[in-house]
Amino acid sequence: MAAILTGTTTCAIICAISVASGHEGRRHVISEENKALYRRVVDEVFTNGNVDLIDDLIDPDWVDHSPVPGQEPGLDGLKKMVIIFRTAFPDLRSTVEDLIAEGDKVVGRRTTTGTHQGEFMGIAPTNKRVTILEIHIVRIANGKVVEHWGLSDDLGMMQQLGVIPGPG
Repeated sequence: MAAILTGTTTCAIICAISVASGHEGRRHVISEENKALYRRVVDEVFTNGNVDLIDDLIDPDWVDHSPVPGQEPGLDGLKKMVIIFRTAFPDLRSTVEDLIAEGDKVVGRRTTTGTHQGEFMGIAPTNKRVTILEIHIVRIANGKVVEHWGLSDDLGMMQQLGVIPGPG
């Protein structure tokens, strides 16, 4: 009988101890803090263009596993990239559609919009409005972003700018 109950009972006991000892509650608090940090980066840095805040929110040794082409490493590279995007798309707005936090990682699905009014990656201003769908994952340690992975619909953006023909 003990062998039959071992897996389920052990899990139930560990889960009960975790909840009773506050571990589950603390994990929830950390997840909410991490999501709030992610939102600050999106809202204050990308949407509002406050590049000075990068030093407060991103670790100096952070690693970007999916940098924009030509982006320099480190915080200076990130700051330059934000300035390039904000100059090319001065009305840039990034909206968080979904946020999921687990452990030290936050996954965000975003929609970014803007009007192409400045040079961008060698492309003269087109005054066309773009909508870019993105998914980003960040790892957070000690209250700062330490790693980033991201995917965005760059092909769709280039089609919207008229640089690459759209389908059919």
